[in-house]
Amino acid sequence: MLDSLADVLAALDGSGPPIAPYAAGSPPPDLPDLPLPEDVAFVVSTSGSTGLPKRVLLTPDNLLASAGAAHEVIGGPGAWMLTVPAHHIAGLQVIVRAALGTGEPTCLDLTAGFTPQAFVAGALAMPATAYPTFVSLVPTQLGRLLADPEAADVLAGFDAVLVGGGATSLDVGEQARDRGVRMIRTFGTTETSGGCVYDGLPLPVSEVYVDNDRHVVLGGATIACGYLGPRGVLEDGFSTDADGVRWFRTEDLGRLDESGRLVVTGRADDLINTGGVKVAPGPVEDALVRYLPGVRDAVVVAVPDPEWGQAVAAAVVLTPRATRPPTVDDARAALRGIVPDAALPRHLHVVDSIPLIGPGKPDRVALSATFSEDGRSAG
Repeated sequence: MLDSLADVLAALDGSGPPIAPYAAGSPPPDLPDLPLPEDVAFVVSTSGSTGLPKRVLLTPDNLLASAGAAHEVIGGPGAWMLTVPAHHIAGLQVIVRAALGTGEPTCLDLTAGFTPQAFVAGALAMPATAYPTFVSLVPTQLGRLLADPEAADVLAGFDAVLVGGGATSLDVGEQARDRGVRMIRTFGTTETSGGCVYDGLPLPVSEVYVDNDRHVVLGGATIACGYLGPRGVLEDGFSTDADGVRWFRTEDLGRLDESGRLVVTGRADDLINTGGVKVAPGPVEDALVRYLPGVRDAVVVAVPDPEWGQAVAAAVVLTPRATRPPTVDDARAALRGIVPDAALPRHLHVVDSIPLIGPGKPDRVALSATFSEDGRSAG
């Protein structure tokens, strides 16, 4: 990544050509040979968690507005550690924020995967600076660090820890607070230049509302130009209002609480329709982690069911101290009265880890496929 830093910064200040970042060792993205809008600096692919990746057109103003507003909220600019893939929007934003602070991020070597030991070594190797220190993590990384006492102590030394790319369970959030970690939950998409809602509140350059279909709609200076389509710019989900404000309608569902903070309740494409009742996976996942003994992580998916149409199925990862694997009956008993009866899992599998797609997003399609017809409910 550091070998490419000069090109990234040149695209950011307009002195170099636009960049379409991609993972080292992967083939370059197959982009149509089309002229880009004049102010586009980056063509960033989405994670593909809802299908084929889309190519998002971002300008320097989009990224700089996002980074500057983030600094207003977290107390930056500062020194950053890069722990997420640089070709995704979260990693690219770490590079941009670092450029506004110490100049370049400290890059964690992820070739052998993310481990607490590597994180500790990387954090201790950060150059001494008077700047505040920051790191951006996905929830899986945060959970691993909190489970390691040394890593948790090092993490608490950062001035702010941004956590996004997926839902953070209430249990993990409580662990972070107990360990003195200044955790900030971020919400956003590649189309919004990354996180634009921090702990439920929009950044100073951003706006948020929930439409009549409960979709979260995000607006402001961080919203992209659109998608790069086969014949030009696509505006699917994007709009510009009469005042010139750009908006993007996400596939995330949510509500505004009594204090005006955004609460994301799930994704429209993740809803489980079981017996005519729609179940959002998020609250069930949180309940499994909080109330089913021995569970460290959980993802809830839909599986076909001849009677109910779709059934609620849970994949769970156990804590190292779990005395025995839970059964689906254990799960139903633990959650009864906490979630609606329709949301009680009908199938449960214990897995070693949750498969991911993109930075921190569970691969729900892969998990659904693990619930075979011959052993779904056995646990």
